Amino acid sequence: MKPLLIVDGYNVIGAWREAEKHQWSLDESRDRLMHQLEDYSGYAGEEVVLVFDGYQSDRKIRTEEPHGSLTLVFTCHGETADSYIERLVAQTPKYRTVRVATSDGLEQSQVLSTGATRMTSRELLRELKQLRTTGMEAHRHQSLGLKHNLAGRLPEDMLQVLEKLRRG
Repeated sequence: MKPLLIVDGYNVIGAWREAEKHQWSLDESRDRLMHQLEDYSGYAGEEVVLVFDGYQSDRKIRTEEPHGSLTLVFTCHGETADSYIERLVAQTPKYRTVRVATSDGLEQSQVLSTGATRMTSRELLRELKQLRTTGMEAHRHQSLGLKHNLAGRLPEDMLQVLEKLRRG
């Protein structure tokens, strides 16, 4: 069973310096975060649930939209993302690895008490950036035809040295 990553969407957007720097709208920030988490899910092999708070919205019902191994959730009016996340963590079998990304201190305490692990929003953003960089590097090596496991993990300069040795 794939590990599960649950993300408090608005909490992460609030900590996202890049969104603030580029002055992305809330809709654009949501879309960009969702796309990054979809990529992350594919590279990391984790199931991701991205939760957006509908507590003060006019939403009558909660919506859950599957996007591959990412599920996008908008809670309904009167339901916080925190309460949805707490309930989801509590309902997840204990043998499944669960991580929750939020910077809300109370939420982190609640998550830890149920056996899941927590990460701050900034830690998640750093992990997304790092995995995106290493994933692109691995993809670049694969597209060059380097299918051997060792060659796919070596830095470019080392590959050039070995290629020179091979060619004599």
